[in-house]
Amino acid sequence: MPPLPPITQALLLINVGVFCLAQFVGPWFLQLFALWPLGGNFLPWQVGTYSFLHGSIGHLFFNMLGLWMFGAELERLWGTRRYLQFYGASVLAAAVAQLLVAALLGSPYPTVGASGGLFGLLLAFGMLFPNRIIMPLFPPIPMKARNFVILFGAIELALGVYSPAGGVAHFAHLGGMVGGFVMIRYWRGQPPFGRRRR
Repeated sequence: MPPLPPITQALLLINVGVFCLAQFVGPWFLQLFALWPLGGNFLPWQVGTYSFLHGSIGHLFFNMLGLWMFGAELERLWGTRRYLQFYGASVLAAAVAQLLVAALLGSPYPTVGASGGLFGLLLAFGMLFPNRIIMPLFPPIPMKARNFVILFGAIELALGVYSPAGGVAHFAHLGGMVGGFVMIRYWRGQPPFGRRRR
């Protein structure tokens, strides 16, 4: 296996380190760094810091597995700067989507997890390597990356519409995908953006 590129490696280590730290420091840590709905406990930096917090070891494991599976190859393709820009845009777009949905539903609960950034990476992988065969854990069926992205996007949309208060930030996941899609179109100079000079 090739060595992990630096940003992916750093994200893995930071997420694991923050998870371990959160087990010892008390509830103030979640209150300060999770993404809370607008008003109340919301603070501006939470639109980024929430992505380094996780609610359980399972939550952390699957997000880090996806980051390793999709993020490492994208970083090797794009380089560290572009990869970091893309991941940041996905995390930010996921936060904005979650804040909007929380405001519409009147939800008082915070959001944590790297899933928004991960779903952006997943979308990019499907766009750049559409015919690559991957084997997801759920379902354990080989499929093309493009089909995998479409399937998971459709599942997230359905769950978000029919189970909006189910404890999972489905629209944050979709927001991460939208943020990633917009970033790729910006880089390519596609509408609504003008052609970029190289």
